[in-house]
Amino acid sequence: MKNSSNPTPSPAALAYVQAVNAADLQALVNAFTPTATIVDVHRDITGHAAIETWAHNEVMGGSLEVLEVTEYPGGQDLLVHFSPKGSNGFRAHYRFDIAGGKITGANLQYA
Repeated sequence: MKNSSNPTPSPAALAYVQAVNAADLQALVNAFTPTATIVDVHRDITGHAAIETWAHNEVMGGSLEVLEVTEYPGGQDLLVHFSPKGSNGFRAHYRFDIAGGKITGANLQYA
C-alpha cells in the first residue's frame, strides 16, 4: 500500500473497506452518519436507507483493496481496486469526508 501521509486508512474509511470485504451490510451502513451522501459516479445516494439499498445491490459480494491513501483537510482519498461480485474490477478514487469518526460524504469516481 502506497501512502502520501498515512500508513492506513482512517478508522472510518477502514470500517467501510472492512465491511465491503466481510460482506457486512450493517457495518457498511454504520460507517456513515445518518445523513451522509454518496456520489457514485453521478448518482447521489443520501441517508442510511438509501445507502443500505445501494450497498446491498451494488457493493456486497465484491472485494476492495486499498492501493494508496492521500490525506486532505477533513478526510482521505483512497485509490482502490474494487471488484464487484463476478468481475475483475477496476480502479477508483474513493474520497471520504470524515467527522466525528464517521463518513459524512463519499465521492466514488473511476480512476
